[in-house]
Amino acid sequence: MSGEGKKRLSVILITKNEGAFIRECLETVSFADEIVVLDSGSADDTVSVCREFTGLVYETDWPGFGPQKNRALDRAAGEWVLSIDADERVTPELAAEIGKALENPAGRAGFRIPRLSSYCGRFIRRSGWWPDHVLRLFRRDRGRFTDDLVHERVVVDGPVGTLSNPLVHHSFESLEDVLDKVNSYSTYGAEMMHRRGRRANLLTAVGHGFWSFFHTYVIRAGFLDGREGFMLALSNAEGTYYRYAKLMLLGRGRRR
Repeated sequence: MSGEGKKRLSVILITKNEGAFIRECLETVSFADEIVVLDSGSADDTVSVCREFTGLVYETDWPGFGPQKNRALDRAAGEWVLSIDADERVTPELAAEIGKALENPAGRAGFRIPRLSSYCGRFIRRSGWWPDHVLRLFRRDRGRFTDDLVHERVVVDGPVGTLSNPLVHHSFESLEDVLDKVNSYSTYGAEMMHRRGRRANLLTAVGHGFWSFFHTYVIRAGFLDGREGFMLALSNAEGTYYRYAKLMLLGRGRRR
């Protein structure tokens, strides 16, 4: 994207056991001036595949999503940073739009990108998933990730623009993937709420779970996404219920 010397764009990724996805992901960001990867103990070929694309591959421990992405950010040298995950793909159209945006950012500190996500093989157009604008492209000296253990976000100092071409997200390839993430994300979410002094009881867990299903399937028109829309609404409800149920148990000191 730029000549020798000062780097314009750094791509940063955090990985663990992403051997099934990482090669295709890295191929879509080969236009960047550098790619920085932080791996937290992969047992598959993730690290070796990443080293085929970049020499900036580092192995470290796991402090949570937000802190880990800030570690990757600290190792980037580009004026601009694009943060993506291993299950995301930058289309040629989005890559071209990113190039134009960086040629003339018009004083913006960052750009939101619409994200098109799939659930068990189907791209979801409703259910609150589209357009899922995420701030992923930002000036390195003007942005930072929050320290959240999960569902971290970028906070920038300055105005933010919006791109039009989507980032493609293969978020849940199977029901096993859904269940794994429901479990891990609900644990992280409960821990974050507990640290902030939040409390819950069984009624709270059931109520929030029911509302999550109704909000996704009815208010956000998930019923128009077919059977996958129903499954998505149900898994959202399960994740919400387990998050508050785990918070309830944390508040009781995990007594049985």
